[in-house]
Parts: sequence; structure tokens; C-alpha cells
Amino acid sequence: MAPVISSINPNHGPPAGGTAVTINGSSFTGATSVKFGAMPVASFMLVSDGEITTTAPAGSGSVAVTVTSPFGTSNGVTYNYGTSPVITGLSPASGTAGTPVLITGSGFTGTTSVHFGPASASFTLLGDGQIQATAPVGSGTVMVTVTTPAGTSNGSAFSYSAAPALTSLSPASGPTGGGTAVTLQGTGFTGATSVHFGAASALFSVGDDTHITATAPAGTGSVPVTVTNTVGTSNSVTYSYVTAPVLSSLSPDQGPTSGGNTVTLIGTGLSGATSVLFGTHTATITANTDTQITVTAPAGAAQSVNVTVTTAAGGSNPLPYFYIAAPALTGMFPDMGPSGGGNAVTLYGSGLALTTAVHFGPGAATGIAVVSDSQVAVTAPAGTGTVLVTATTPGGTSTVGLGNTYYSYVDTPVIDSLSPAEGSASGGDSVLIKGSDLTYTDAVYFGAAPATFAAVSDTMVVATAPAGSVGPVAVTVHSPGGTSNSAVFHYQP
Repeated sequence: MAPVISSINPNHGPPAGGTAVTINGSSFTGATSVKFGAMPVASFMLVSDGEITTTAPAGSGSVAVTVTSPFGTSNGVTYNYGTSPVITGLSPASGTAGTPVLITGSGFTGTTSVHFGPASASFTLLGDGQIQATAPVGSGTVMVTVTTPAGTSNGSAFSYSAAPALTSLSPASGPTGGGTAVTLQGTGFTGATSVHFGAASALFSVGDDTHITATAPAGTGSVPVTVTNTVGTSNSVTYSYVTAPVLSSLSPDQGPTSGGNTVTLIGTGLSGATSVLFGTHTATITANTDTQITVTAPAGAAQSVNVTVTTAAGGSNPLPYFYIAAPALTGMFPDMGPSGGGNAVTLYGSGLALTTAVHFGPGAATGIAVVSDSQVAVTAPAGTGTVLVTATTPGGTSTVGLGNTYYSYVDTPVIDSLSPAEGSASGGDSVLIKGSDLTYTDAVYFGAAPATFAAVSDTMVVATAPAGSVGPVAVTVHSPGGTSNSAVFHYQP
């Protein structure tokens, strides 16, 4: 009778052929050919009347396998030529051993094995495009593959989760009221289930396996921050809750519009200051502790501005700081005086109300008395020559401008001789006074009587003797440098 095929195993294989196929049935004795569709196989082995083994030839699609003997040709049983399986996705693509993973793709019919790296996984074939697998034990990132009689698929990456590890927080401190966005850096953050600041749970979002952004909850003191995933809980990194900065004083609380002066801020909660503002201008921080900040003031317009400090805990209360314009001198009276100093000098100008120092060249004046914003009285120091006079306020030091700001030191005049040394008691005689330092002579006296005079040079003054009583009188010369020695003049009857 004609042969009969009951089954073939396997009933599918790759288009290139080469798959070993067992054909089961009856009446195979005397078989003369085996065909896959119209294609006869190159060879086959008759194992028994009910079994033939052969190798599938190349082919495509679904074909009927038949056996022919002298008694006729058998029924046909379908054999499918399929392509190698293809994986298009894993869900999830990470997890731990035991995680259910849905593998999607195509060509999964007849799957014989699923591997996660070298490890074999248990699986259930849901259809030609889906396999439900269970991740076996593993670590790191491995390639998932599916094998069928048609071949082995491409690999798709699956990452084994590990307990997270924290390396840093940025920032590592914030206000007690919470709300600070904190970036956590480390590893193993994929699949994180919670972030804690101490015992308090924080809202968070996972950026990637190495970054988490968390919102710090309210808290106090220093607390450990941890990350937890399905594998375990990370090490901890300290986060400090700090109070907002409070300013109590500035020293000084005023300065020049040009800035550059050192200002010390006193208060609490000042450590870790990120900025100090004078109005809208940023100061340069040179030293910082919890109770004191030293800054270099920025430049600013002549006005009052608010000084504030910002830390991770927030902004401080404001304190006023006054920008003061530099003073200007326009003149002085007198503008000369004795080299020994000690005489009263009045300075004129503007911006003088806060004068703290006056200098005559390198010498510091004493007895500074502010009369008004435009007038200051001082006692001149000792000095020599002609020097620049300057006034200093918190707004800076005056510079040369309009008007006379120079002061001349004058030596005390000296009389060497009178010619003639006598004259009529009725006065009117012309007397030549010889000596030194006579240029700035401003008065000549014959006794107590003032005489008219003319300073001819630094060594000569011509005076007209006033009327006087018969007898000797002391002649003196006065200048801004002081009063000279005396020389005797004799009045004759």
C-alpha cells in the first residue's frame, strides 16, 4: 500500500535548509524518494517501515513533505521555511534575577531557548512576536537572544540592577523649610523606588542610572540621604539643613562711589555665602565664616543701597550702605603759614561734612572741625615748601580741581639792619630794612605803630617811619611765617 506520513519533526527550519528532519508514519519500506514540495532531498535513511530520517533542502514558505514508494505517494505534511528570529524590544530592559521580561519581535515560532548572556532563561512562547521570559541570575549588562530552528536572533541589552551607590549631593545643604532641588550622583539609580533625607521621604525623578533630582523635604540639622531600589539601599551622604542668613551690622556702612574698600558683614548663618549684593552689584567675598563675611565693595552711584547675603538657605535681611562722593576742595584761608605750623586754616569746597582727615602734603592736620558741608577748620601741621592740601571722607580723598588747593610754608622773617637807624619823631623818614625771608611781609611795626611799607625782595623792605616819641623803639616785620626779631630805631627831636 502507499506510504502514510503521520508527523515530521521538526516541522520547520531555515530557508537555507540543512535541518535534520525525522518523518514518522507507515509503509515506508521500499521508499524511492522524499520531497519537500517539488524539491527532492539529496539523500534519506529508511530507519524502519515507520521512520525515515533526512536533511531538509533549501526552500521557502510552507511546503508539503511527501514519501514515494513503488506503491504510490504519501499524503503531504506541512513543513515551514522560516527566517531567524528578530528581537525588537525588552520590557523592562533592566531588573534583577526573577524579573518577568516581555520579549517582542518576530520569528519566535518554534523557539527552543532564550538566553540572558550565557544563562538560559525559562520562557513561554506567547506567539510568533512575543515571548514571556524570566530573567535568570546575572550581573551587569547582558545580551538577550532567542534561538529557533531557523537560527539565533540579534542581541538586545538587559541591565541587571544593583543596590544604588551615592557619591555626592549638589548642593549639600539647604533651608530648614525644604524645597531645594538637589542633584544626587552615583550609580544604580535606574529603578529607584525611594529617596530619603533622614527619615523623611523626598519627591524625586531619575535622570539616568547615575543621576537623580530630588526635592529636599523640610528638616533640621544634618541628615543621611539614601536611595533605595528593588535590590537594596545605598550608602548615605550627609545633607545639612541651615537657617537663612541674618545680618546685624556693616563696618563701615559707607564708602566711596569707586568701591574697592573692605567692608565687614556681621551676623549669623553666613557660612557658605554664594553672593553678597550691594544693591544690584556683586561684591567680591574675601573671607567667610558663620558669623562674619569680609568683602570688597563694588562701585556704585552716590546713594543708599541695600546689602544682602545669599546662602543655600536663602537670602538675608537688608542693611543700608551709603555710597559717598569724594570731597572737593576749592580754596583755603590763609593759604600760607609758618613752617612750625599751629596756625588756623579754613578749607572751602564740597562734600566735606564727613571729613575724617586733612593733610598738608604728608603732614596730618589737627583740630579738625566741620563747619558745614562746604567748610572745615583745621590746625596746620609743621612743614616746608608748597604742598597740596587734601581732605578725606568715607567717599575718598580730594584731588586737584578748580581753585587753589596748595599751601605754602613760610620761614619766620629776620631783620639784619635798618638804614638809617634813626629819624625824626615827626615821622616820614624812609627806612631800608635788610634781612631774610621778607618776601611775604604783611606788616611792619615801629614799636606798636604800624608803618607803610613795600617788600622789594626777599632781603629788603622799604618802610616809612610813623611819628613816634623821642627815644628808641623796636622795629619788627611780620609775615605768614611769624614775627621777626627786633631792630632798634631812634626817634630824634
